[in-house]
Amino acid sequence: MNVDVLIVGGGTSGMMAAISAAENGAVVGLVEKNKTLGRKLLVTGNGRCNVTNNRDKEEIIAHIPGNGRFLYSAFAQYDNYDIMNFFRSNGVKLKEEDHGRMFPTTDRSRTILETLQRRMEELNIMVYTDAAVDTLLIHDQVIQGVRLKDGRELTAASVIVSVGGKAMPRTGSTGDGYQWAKKAGHTIKELYPTEVPITSQESFIQNRVLQGLSLRDIALKVYNKKGKTVITHQMDMIFTHFGISGPAVLRCSMFVLQTMKRDKTNAVTMGIDALPDQSQHELQQQIQQLIKTEGEKAVKNALKGLIPERYLLFGLERLSIDESLPLKQLNEQQIKDIISFLKDFRFQVHGSLPIEKAFVTGGGINTKEVDPKTMESRLTKGLFFSGEVLDYNGYTGGYNITGAFITGRIAGMHAAYYAQTATQK
Repeated sequence: MNVDVLIVGGGTSGMMAAISAAENGAVVGLVEKNKTLGRKLLVTGNGRCNVTNNRDKEEIIAHIPGNGRFLYSAFAQYDNYDIMNFFRSNGVKLKEEDHGRMFPTTDRSRTILETLQRRMEELNIMVYTDAAVDTLLIHDQVIQGVRLKDGRELTAASVIVSVGGKAMPRTGSTGDGYQWAKKAGHTIKELYPTEVPITSQESFIQNRVLQGLSLRDIALKVYNKKGKTVITHQMDMIFTHFGISGPAVLRCSMFVLQTMKRDKTNAVTMGIDALPDQSQHELQQQIQQLIKTEGEKAVKNALKGLIPERYLLFGLERLSIDESLPLKQLNEQQIKDIISFLKDFRFQVHGSLPIEKAFVTGGGINTKEVDPKTMESRLTKGLFFSGEVLDYNGYTGGYNITGAFITGRIAGMHAAYYAQTATQK
């Protein structure tokens, strides 16, 4: 096979890169080591595929805390609204859910995958599945193509590496792209798991006291060794047998790991504000009012409307307050302690599940060595990168997939331009 543009990796970013290159006049081939395309795409958004987010550019980039600034130039050429227009113009109806998340109205990831595949067929893109790449072929710092593991060599004027990171390896993301990038002279920023559940050795976690308990719309904080707040996320969370998980936890995870590294410690303090929309003063007034109206009731019955009863009983036990004590018999210090527990229950966490259990890979190909306007390597002509193999990472909620689509679109467009000029010489 000899093509203008060859894409390595048939995931979200790779498929969009292939479509983009073909729409810009290139003869395009795509190789994928799995037997089918889009394996990770099918499991995104719990199998519903959160295709992008309906927020403005600044807010989207703010939700890509790992080096999101790198995407500014790409966003100027193609953005989340263009992603929506792409799918709508290809017959996909979209709907908006909470936090700006956009889904196909079918609630099926397969709708998105089939749309991308249909568009690739319309553009006559050559697709080779079950075709694992062994290495990039580079001569005098110019890309020549790739060699497959079966020994075949595929030549191309430009190559786009879109093979993902190391998260979710069952979908085929096993970190192959980092070795190829190194061969092309690139440095790899240290890999770490992001959007990953957090582990804790606290006795209440180890003893599974709260296992399975969900807390809704809480504010979860990460503190550094000086006691300053590193980040706060207000979403849901759940206690597990190994630690904590859920949307708020996933968003805090990269900050936990970065704080551990920065503070050179093996434990980081986190805090839960179970009632983030109420100030301490408002909560105190509410409890005083309850003392007046329901003072005869046991503490556990009078306060169980504030938070889940299981979490309340856990707090009362930690504070050594008898749950059956009449509310009106609480002394001033006990009321303060209850408010403190409700507003800032602090505990230690000790790391995360491994990168293989993460949704997203942090770190990757150093973006200083990649042109942000084109996604082309600054070190090897005609070599482009897109998606999670690059050192940027966002939150779940349509932000990572937005980055994947946009970097794929930009890489495809500029790889086509490069191939055209290279063949004219």
